Amino acid sequence: MAMANTMYLTHSLKPGQAVGHWQLGDVHEERYDVPDRTMEGKMDAFFFLTKDRNFIPHQYACRTDFIEEYRGKTPQPVTSFEPTRVWLPFGSPRVDLSGFWFRATRVECWAQTTIDSPRDQVARFSFATCGGAFLEVNGSRVAELTRYQRNFEERAEIEMPLKAGRNELRVWFADLCERDARYYFSLELIAGEGLSVGMPSAIDGTRAVAVENMLEGMRFEKPSYGRGEVAIVFDNPATSPLYVHVEVRGDFMSTEETLEFSKTLPAGATRVAIADTSELPADFRHFDITLRDDDFVATRVLGVEICHLDRQPPASADIQARAQAVLDHVAERGERDMVAVLARLAFNRGGPETDRIIESCLPIIGDCHDCADFLLVPLLWSRISWPERIAPETLARMDDVILRFRYWMDEPGNDVMWYFSENHALLFHTACHLAGTLFPDATFKRSGRKGREQAEIGRQRLLEWLTHFEACEMAEWNSAPYFPIDLKGLCALYALSPDAGIRERSGAAIRRLLEIMALSSHHGMMTASQGRSYEHTLRPGRTLELSGMSYLAFGKGSLGRRFHALPQLALCFAEHGLTIDPSLAAIADHKGTGAYEWRYKQGENGIASLYHFKSKDYALGSIAAYRWGEWGYQETVLHLRLGDKPESQIWINHPGEVIHSGYGRPSYWGGCGTVPRVHQYRSLAVVDFKAHPTQPDFTHAWLPEAEMDEVVHEGNRILLRSGEGLCLLVASGPLEKVTKGPTAGCEVRLPGHAGRWLVRLSDVATEGSLAAFGRRFAGLSAEERNDGVIVVQDPDFGAVACSSDAVVRTEKETIDPKNWTLSGELTAFPEGARVTLPSQHKRQEQLKIA
Repeated sequence: MAMANTMYLTHSLKPGQAVGHWQLGDVHEERYDVPDRTMEGKMDAFFFLTKDRNFIPHQYACRTDFIEEYRGKTPQPVTSFEPTRVWLPFGSPRVDLSGFWFRATRVECWAQTTIDSPRDQVARFSFATCGGAFLEVNGSRVAELTRYQRNFEERAEIEMPLKAGRNELRVWFADLCERDARYYFSLELIAGEGLSVGMPSAIDGTRAVAVENMLEGMRFEKPSYGRGEVAIVFDNPATSPLYVHVEVRGDFMSTEETLEFSKTLPAGATRVAIADTSELPADFRHFDITLRDDDFVATRVLGVEICHLDRQPPASADIQARAQAVLDHVAERGERDMVAVLARLAFNRGGPETDRIIESCLPIIGDCHDCADFLLVPLLWSRISWPERIAPETLARMDDVILRFRYWMDEPGNDVMWYFSENHALLFHTACHLAGTLFPDATFKRSGRKGREQAEIGRQRLLEWLTHFEACEMAEWNSAPYFPIDLKGLCALYALSPDAGIRERSGAAIRRLLEIMALSSHHGMMTASQGRSYEHTLRPGRTLELSGMSYLAFGKGSLGRRFHALPQLALCFAEHGLTIDPSLAAIADHKGTGAYEWRYKQGENGIASLYHFKSKDYALGSIAAYRWGEWGYQETVLHLRLGDKPESQIWINHPGEVIHSGYGRPSYWGGCGTVPRVHQYRSLAVVDFKAHPTQPDFTHAWLPEAEMDEVVHEGNRILLRSGEGLCLLVASGPLEKVTKGPTAGCEVRLPGHAGRWLVRLSDVATEGSLAAFGRRFAGLSAEERNDGVIVVQDPDFGAVACSSDAVVRTEKETIDPKNWTLSGELTAFPEGARVTLPSQHKRQEQLKIA
């Protein structure tokens, strides 16, 4: 079938490369509802421990029905192909439209391109998708994939008959999208000679390539913004005038409307200003940057943190004053959702605007969207505490939503709400307990139970949850996005539960989580291994909700825009008698001489053995003996900060995918494709990667050079200083500084599936200067012996032997993660004295009473 358009954007295609340039149609979406039914199951603390390509085993009814309807059957598209946009790969081997769908949704899309062949031949390709797909070549279907296994790739080797000249390819791909969905296909050449890809273009191919190159080399002018002009810069000047359209949005959970800006980029220009920081919403934001040259339009996504440094409230020494400042900030500057509503009602700022926000959230809760429990808990708090501050008609609609919500999987429904993780389970049980208490005589529509029975079921489940927490604490340890979710539920229970035992245990859990935050933070910023991480929770610092919690609890931190639990925590301090040990503030924002070493366990069966070491000038956190060599999920294994700037941070990971700002779990920055072997001894760490061969062939470090005061590259070594903190990175091979594209100046790569990184921290007071530090540690190296022991020769520590059983030995001590405890052990240096934690004081008192 010949194409009428004779202009093409052309790239050669060699074996091992993917067909990356396609015209796309719009994604057709249709809701996929099935009859209501119950499910069986309970909280699964290990749902993310998947050894085979991150396959999550829990299957919902919609997927069961969908598989019955579509698996193994010839695909029947409901749409025809109409090109509306283009897909440019930017290094990705996939056409990747992954995203987040809050209800089960059937999607399908068409893609089209051409392959030019010098002669008739049969080429071999690898064709893959997670859902269903077929491939047509010159109008004939040559391959079908119809497994439809959620987020689990099916791949087939196929033969593609090509004629001499131009061959038209069309791919149709479809799936059932539930929550986070990997919606993509890939077509990679295995064998074929002289091939090239030609994507139909509305303009001359050389002009289209120029636009592609502009997007390929595009980046923000700064790695983060606290004030001033936000701008995009390009590696290459525009060869012709370009129209620039920018859409600014939050993460996939954000309820805010998209901001749009239209700009022009004159020929020869390499920079375009988007807006002043003050005109943009705070937090980590995604920018969809679209360039247009005549009728050729292409888009790429970039992300950056926006912080309003000039709008931060002062950090009073009085926690009550900070609580009031937090409530006022969330009420006026927080994202317009139920958490902002709670803060507004607490300050008696009800009225039409507050009611409007409530009304905007009710359809989400009433329709049982995934994560509706995040909104329901603050809605219940608002309904219980301040009903007189809400308009009667809005109040009635709130009550209707509360009574028809699905509170657990044993109630009938057809949603795809995620029940299994620790944080979601807590919120469901909290909501069940509080809603039943609120309406003891009403009948809850899905369960058919009276409120008092619903409340009791919620209470029993909460008792089980609290017992599990007290024995295991956080399944997704140190997770910046999930501390607030746990605290959302615990604060509601502490403030509102009629059960005194639940209130007391919830208060203890809140204090313990704040204690963990203080111990694992550097100047109020979480700096540690995390059990669950995303790019949008790793790259930002000041606007993370944990920074706001540190401001509230410890007097050190900043406030962003999006919150889950901060005002609830503030209310617990301000109105419900919550107190924390004042000694934690000095630990969270350690400014004294010496250092702290913090070893502890988290998770069921102590799965996470965690190590943290910090001084006033640096902090380093990691995980020991964790799933070495297995497929990773979203675990960040090592994280460090230097000086006192939150942005002066580094972490090292193996990317789970090569697309930037993608939805993979793991993604480019969040988590590891393959979990490395990690050892830490105080300010020294070893990260040893042996990645699976089908995964990306490099490891890398997030290293924002503009946020450092000094940076020196020396082949396989990098020396850094921020403030008084010093860092040395030593790699097992030459390091490649990324100089083009979204992470230019912020990323350093170590090529290869196998690679080792050494990390060593120190300070100016000890070393005198960065140069002196580099000279003293010029011989820092690691050698792996035949018995699997990695030995690092360190000028201060001597020979540090890291065994394959995770034990670390020096001349002076042996550290065995198997001996670490949930309660943990905090040691102050240089004295080497054990420090008793507030939670341990309480535990000692309980033991004495017993």
